[in-house]
Amino acid sequence: MEFHRGRLFDHVHLRVKDLEASKKFYQAIMDVLGVPMGSVGPGTFYADELFVTPADPGAPSGRGVHLAFQAKDRETVHRVYEAALKAGGKDNGAPGERKYHPGYYAAFFFDPDGNNIEAVYHGPGKRSADSVVIVA
Repeated sequence: MEFHRGRLFDHVHLRVKDLEASKKFYQAIMDVLGVPMGSVGPGTFYADELFVTPADPGAPSGRGVHLAFQAKDRETVHRVYEAALKAGGKDNGAPGERKYHPGYYAAFFFDPDGNNIEAVYHGPGKRSADSVVIVA
């Protein structure tokens, strides 16, 4: 099997009802994944292609979004799942094999806004690069 990732999305923008709760939640996950978080100003944070800002007042919160974060191995799936629950996430499927394809190992949980978040490991493989580098 061959998987290509990092070609479809420029960024994913989540609008959240409680920025601080979301920042704590996503910081816990990024710490496990080794992905640094940053800020582009007050009321925002980002990690790679994930960009988070407060929702407009009165706007409905998530519940329709699914994000899947790549994990380097099965242990990382477990660590992300545990960190997410500890940081305020809710269980939506403990770590384990899934039927999507052989070797698909994942955990599912809800973020503070009810978005369905996943940590997934696709099985052993070799990456052509650690990350996509864009030079402007």
